[in-house]
Amino acid sequence: MLHIINKSPFQTSTLTSCLRMAQAGHTVLLIEDGIYAATAGSSTEGQVREASSRLKFYALKPDTEARGMTAKLIDGVTLVDYGGFVDLVAGYSTSHSWL
Repeated sequence: MLHIINKSPFQTSTLTSCLRMAQAGHTVLLIEDGIYAATAGSSTEGQVREASSRLKFYALKPDTEARGMTAKLIDGVTLVDYGGFVDLVAGYSTSHSWL
């Protein structure tokens, strides 16, 4: 399953809810303000690092660039462009957008 998070983890609890529900082998795609979840030095860094042992994390590159966070991403978070976003969605039979 592909989980898509677009809200900042500092404004909503969607990241925490997603990580609690996601099962091993699932993928998390961070878009829009959701990319802040994967920034080094943030209060969510530990959560994401811990979850990365069972989940794959991606972040939308144009959104990280627009927010000036590309260089601050946690190691292991893969950047994807819009084509990569489409490939991820097409590659999973089920996706869930966390609102």
